[in-house]
Amino acid sequence: MGWLLKVDRQLPLDQPIARIVHTEILNCAPETSVHDAARRMSVARCSSILVVEAGRPVGIWTERDSLSVDLSDPTALTRPISAVMSAPIKTIHQHATVGDAGILFRLEGVRHLVVIDDSGRAIGIVSQTDVIMRHGVEHFLLLRSVGSALRRPMLVLPAQLSPADAAARLNEAHIDYAIVEGGVAGLGIITERDIVRLIGGTVEFPASIDALASRPLVTINRDDTLLAARTLLEARGIRHVGVTSADGQLTGVLSFSDILTILQYEYVHRLHEALIERDESLSRARHDLGIARKVIDASQDGVMIVNASFLVEFVNPAFTHLTGYAPEEIIGHNPRMLRSGRQDEAFYRDLYDSLARFDHWQGEIWNRRKNGEVFPEWLTINVIRDEDGDVSQYAAIFSDISERKRTEERIKNLAYFDVLTGLPNRRLFTDRLQLAQANASRHGHFLAVMFLDLDLFKRINDSLGHGVGDQVLIETAGRLSRCLREGDSVARLGGDEFTILLPQIEQIEIAARLADRLLAQVKHPIVIDDHELYITASIGIAVFPDNGPGVEALIKNADTAMYRAKDLGRNCFQLYSPAMNARSFERLSMEAALRHALVRNEFRLAYQVKVDLISGRMSGVEALIRWHHREMGPIPPADFIPLAENMGVISDIGEWVLREACRQCRHWLDLGLPPVRIAVNVSALQFHETDIPDVVGRALRDTGLPPQFLELELTESVLMQRVDEVAVVLRDLRTMGVRISIDDFGTGYSSLSYLKKMPIDALKIDRSFVNDIFGENGSVAEEGASIVSTIINLAHNLRLKAIAEGVETVAQADFLRARGCDEVQGFLISRPVSGEDLISLFDRNLLPAGAEM
Repeated sequence: MGWLLKVDRQLPLDQPIARIVHTEILNCAPETSVHDAARRMSVARCSSILVVEAGRPVGIWTERDSLSVDLSDPTALTRPISAVMSAPIKTIHQHATVGDAGILFRLEGVRHLVVIDDSGRAIGIVSQTDVIMRHGVEHFLLLRSVGSALRRPMLVLPAQLSPADAAARLNEAHIDYAIVEGGVAGLGIITERDIVRLIGGTVEFPASIDALASRPLVTINRDDTLLAARTLLEARGIRHVGVTSADGQLTGVLSFSDILTILQYEYVHRLHEALIERDESLSRARHDLGIARKVIDASQDGVMIVNASFLVEFVNPAFTHLTGYAPEEIIGHNPRMLRSGRQDEAFYRDLYDSLARFDHWQGEIWNRRKNGEVFPEWLTINVIRDEDGDVSQYAAIFSDISERKRTEERIKNLAYFDVLTGLPNRRLFTDRLQLAQANASRHGHFLAVMFLDLDLFKRINDSLGHGVGDQVLIETAGRLSRCLREGDSVARLGGDEFTILLPQIEQIEIAARLADRLLAQVKHPIVIDDHELYITASIGIAVFPDNGPGVEALIKNADTAMYRAKDLGRNCFQLYSPAMNARSFERLSMEAALRHALVRNEFRLAYQVKVDLISGRMSGVEALIRWHHREMGPIPPADFIPLAENMGVISDIGEWVLREACRQCRHWLDLGLPPVRIAVNVSALQFHETDIPDVVGRALRDTGLPPQFLELELTESVLMQRVDEVAVVLRDLRTMGVRISIDDFGTGYSSLSYLKKMPIDALKIDRSFVNDIFGENGSVAEEGASIVSTIINLAHNLRLKAIAEGVETVAQADFLRARGCDEVQGFLISRPVSGEDLISLFDRNLLPAGAEM
């Protein structure tokens, strides 16, 4: 039989209490100590213990009662349980209903009832948890949200509070849980059960509840259904779950008692409706039968009645709509024709066994429509018995839950997968790594974790926008996935960071060979919107068990190895070694020192000359920052400038450089030396984080330097971001009289359109192009020479000056002058020198012999 159902004349809460009672009772004698009673409850994971004397129950001690124990008084734990038990016990007759139990729980203010028979003998115990988990009200819970059940404010306790004080606060608030905040591991929760464990000695007595709290706090969204909440509580074996809002903030805690309160309201409401309906049915039976048929026919849920021989007797229109079978095609047939084949025979045996034992079955099942499509349904089956108690019919009600399943899948994907690339996210990767590590430990094999970071990816976002950057990440994710073996995993942690898990490798060389393949795949050109992009990656590799006993250690060590690969020039991989931690410590030390370098006056400026290729005289000076640390000595700009950008202090450093350079230039003027322009580099971050015209204006005013002697050097990445806004800023600077040049021209994503829009005075040819003018044998390299000549011609066609940097040989200077380059700078002319040493270079022909006209 594919699926069945039964129209039950009883409400779910009308079911006898005997169906859910626990007949195995945990009990103890009255002289049992509080400590021993609590220990037995903790070991048995039971929420109450019955106190029995001469075979009859005389009291009960529950988790709620544990809050009254003074944990600061050692003698309180040795007292007999009879001195603190609740008496007399609250009882309920075995023939009472589940709904009666729910009301009695609320009226008596207890969470446990002793079930008695006609003679008053205790035959079992029923708790609030039993009512919620086992009385078949899933359809009620499915229609209500978690937020609708929140009735009580949260009790939040500081993590430093002692267990004794925490128990007292719980008891005073008449609440069975408290959120713990302020601990080192985030939010946690303590409950009455934790107090019982302390009293029973099954856990060590901590100094504060920070160590006692359960973490991480299990949460559920307030818009989820109560059925989802109950399922979560049951799966985790807990009785409390945190409730979060749409933005992830904790807004409350849902407990079993909250769910029971909702069910009690539903019970009273439905009972009231049922009584009215039954009264009316006595006088309007025929009319009601007609209405019932109309309701069934109008229902959006499919309804099917099956006789005792398992042949279909009736289906409603919704059944036809959902399955595609007309009444004449299904009536008289066995409903097994709807089976999808997804459930095995064991599933149906359990279904039939439930019907035979409980006259009821409810759950999720997959069936097949007439067109062959398989779909999920939520199915309720009830048995209909005649006056003699024999089965006369089965009634089934079902609904199509395809959309709900799709929603659940989307929610699952949001929780475990990266939205942009579709790869697993950090959470899923960590879960897989934990499983792989446990498996590696058990079987004694290696596993490897790779940490991959794209090199200089920020340039793509800054130059071409985040849309293009996202497309690069998607393409990279696909390339990485295609390189992996079956069973390997790749995840995106965020930004341009990816991790790869090799759960089982025989040799470390396997990970190294894969890293080579990944690097080769990543650096293939990517074409996006007419842009041909070339990117590289740096990879760090950590191997278990050599490089870490835990998940976080493996990821951290792989990350450390990745940074080592970047330090070695990028586009390579590095295997982790403990020595790398020393490098990480050095990096942290440098960060700390960099934050105080300005205050400690550790920065200096050096100045490199620019020479006019016609006159051979100094035409300008570029200010270059130097850092001399008190202990570490000179630190190259290539080491601390990226660090300053990452730390967010580059703007402060840049403003100091600008002011100091202006002061030095003013000093040269005051000495009567020939006037020269001083060039200052402005980083992309400084340009976008600060009001550059305001910063420049203050520096000029404070130092008294005329603006025509200041030149700002900007990279192409600055100009390519928000072109229209940048153009406005540059026009403001030009109005002030400040000159603008583009540094390292040709190394970024150049565009003629921005060159025409921007008020620019000069293009600086990057040293890499100058170095490529001549080959190793000293002859002109055609490709390198053509690039330099093209940049010079482009500058002149746009009425800009062409300046070459990194000039080190006479041949390079002669070539550049022959091609019309205006100015040069480099070691051929002078290395960077101090402001005082530069004085001797003024008003001299600085071109060496052979480079002069």
